[in-house]
Amino acid sequence: MSSIKISCVVVDDEPMALNLVESYVEKTPFLDFKKKCSSAIEAMEYIKSNPVDLLFLDIQMPDLTGIEFSKMLPKETRVIFTTAFDHYALEGFKVEALDYLLKPFDYAEFLAAANKANTWFELVKGKRQSILSEEKEFLFVKSEYKQLRIKLADVLYFEGLKDYIKIWLKDNPKPILTLMSLKSLEEELPATQFMRVHRSFIVSLNNIDVIERSQIIINDQRITVSEQYKPKFLEYINNHSL
Repeated sequence: MSSIKISCVVVDDEPMALNLVESYVEKTPFLDFKKKCSSAIEAMEYIKSNPVDLLFLDIQMPDLTGIEFSKMLPKETRVIFTTAFDHYALEGFKVEALDYLLKPFDYAEFLAAANKANTWFELVKGKRQSILSEEKEFLFVKSEYKQLRIKLADVLYFEGLKDYIKIWLKDNPKPILTLMSLKSLEEELPATQFMRVHRSFIVSLNNIDVIERSQIIINDQRITVSEQYKPKFLEYINNHSL
């Protein structure tokens, strides 16, 4: 089973095709449906503020074709083209599409293309996480007009407070305060060492002292594991239990 979720947007100017691909995405466990758009312009506006991993993108659309739109996408956003015209295959290859679905296609054909995307994202994200895990030993954070070098091994936990984060360190009774969101911080931290367990807390897995029911105790601080994050945390505990 895939260990990642691939965020998806479906783009097609034909309502029936749009709804069909949406239904295929919805029943594929490793795909995370975000939005359907009836034009490339609409999709462009959405992606500006909501980055996604993958587009299921029709080619022949008014105003802006799928091929033209694909050339404007961020490099980390990949494309699977959906089209009724097979002569676009070469152009799809030139813009490095992950796959090319010729309409009409059934769920089996869709799933084969989606599995290609899944393999690609697992490889890329796996490499990225491996680099983070092996190489990242510290962070630079801005606090009181200074850039502070924080050793990750010294971090007990991060506490989010609206637009700020408190960084609690070993042998330091006062936290470091920095302007940052927990979400952006979470993407920078090696997942082998840190885990988000609550809307307001990311904990150092290596510095957990006690787990008591739904609470983690680190340096006498009790942190509740919320329902949203409990399955992932319990999986970690089970994998590290004797």
